[in-house]
Amino acid sequence: MSVLSGKGRLTGKVAIVTGAASGIGRAIAVAFANEGAKVVITTDRNLEGLKQTQALAPEGSIEYRLADSASAKDVEGVVAFAEERFGRLDVLCNNAGIVTDAMLVDTTEEDWDRTINVNLKGTFLGCKYAIPAMKRVGGGSIINIGSINSFIGEPLHVAYCASKGGVLMLTKTAALEHAKDKIRVNVVCPGWVDTPMNTEYIENIGGRDKVEQMLETVQPLGTGQPEQIASTVVFFACDESSLVTGTSLLVDGGFTAQ
Repeated sequence: MSVLSGKGRLTGKVAIVTGAASGIGRAIAVAFANEGAKVVITTDRNLEGLKQTQALAPEGSIEYRLADSASAKDVEGVVAFAEERFGRLDVLCNNAGIVTDAMLVDTTEEDWDRTINVNLKGTFLGCKYAIPAMKRVGGGSIINIGSINSFIGEPLHVAYCASKGGVLMLTKTAALEHAKDKIRVNVVCPGWVDTPMNTEYIENIGGRDKVEQMLETVQPLGTGQPEQIASTVVFFACDESSLVTGTSLLVDGGFTAQ
């Protein structure tokens, strides 16, 4: 993974990034650290992945915790850890997410519940426990990771689409509720990005070559890379976006422009 160079735009800030053991979450955490932030990263089980993320960042800039984003106790504990370790919380990126590939009628109740819990409930809990911590320091920025599926449906992804549509509306509501607290809440919506989460889906629809051929038509700028999403998230995290809240930004290579 290439590492984004920083300009110190997050110096003095403390951030939490969920789902940071690989892919987009890893790129965001490293980008935050390179911009000067102290970062707490989480995942629910991939401890080795968190250690690998930490190793990519400047020494001492990242701490890691195992935490289930769908567990109120775990999320509350991560926020408390960030405040205890670094003295404050300024930025939260709710990135943890999963996808299940199945037609609606073949989607099990278990898979539905797990997808909604991780993707939507996890975002809700992150906001719920981060907002009071941000109020204690006079404001902050929350960046939720949505998807093109916050706006458009897609076969085989019924639970995922439902969860990401919910993230969009949660973001807008939280932004309105906490503008007076100087807490900004925005959602970044990636298109097709080359991450481990897409591996199963790639195989289900015919392999990487077929996906690349498909993207030539549906995503004109081609396959996205995690670092391209991370640079957008940094913008929302830093003071350059101080007048931006309640908005969604599609980072989708033109996927939804057609």
